[in-house]
Amino acid sequence: MVFGRKKRAAEPPVEPVGWKNVHTFVVGTVERPLTLKRKTVVSGPRAIRVPQDAEELRVFAPCAYVGSGPALSLYEDPEEQRLLCSVDAPHEIDGERHHTVRDTDGNAIGTIRRIPPRRPFRHTWRIDQPGHPEIVGRNELVSGDSKAEVVGRTALKVAMAFADSAMSMGAEGGDTPTRPRTLEWRSAEKTVMISLGSAEVTVQASWLDRRLAFAFALVGDR
Repeated sequence: MVFGRKKRAAEPPVEPVGWKNVHTFVVGTVERPLTLKRKTVVSGPRAIRVPQDAEELRVFAPCAYVGSGPALSLYEDPEEQRLLCSVDAPHEIDGERHHTVRDTDGNAIGTIRRIPPRRPFRHTWRIDQPGHPEIVGRNELVSGDSKAEVVGRTALKVAMAFADSAMSMGAEGGDTPTRPRTLEWRSAEKTVMISLGSAEVTVQASWLDRRLAFAFALVGDR
């Protein structure tokens, strides 16, 4: 009797997750990355994706789908029937580049602002969310109270781990070929989120409207 190698059971489909309370997300097409137990990359629609499951069975579950048109937009379904939010074309005000983010009904929910560079530093960013202090994206980690600093640095390590995972997929469908710069986003001396380039983001503040974090990722740190 000849015994063949047992086939590995097919993995279930990667189900979408809710977007409102997302903690860490990446932007890309990879649903199932290469791991020690997985020899083939599985890709899907370009989306905001949430890392889930243990490293060997890591998946990137979609929570919002990137629109296929020229305008920056996100949808709750891959068929692009349920708009989540959109980003206006940029306009310049006092040397700053402003991107207004709008909800399904076209109402402004906040603004992403690109601040021009001051030598020898690169450009920085601001996020305006009504009802909250300005969120400042800094080129380097800045000092703050010890608790916020510890939380922020822990989040950075987590985000960097996911970034490394995403970068390892670069040759087979990943979207991040090199390590991007780190920005720490602070408001009222508290860490709100940490971003690696514009593709990997870890949100710290529960009050931050995730659509604004998604919008920054769509605009791109450039």
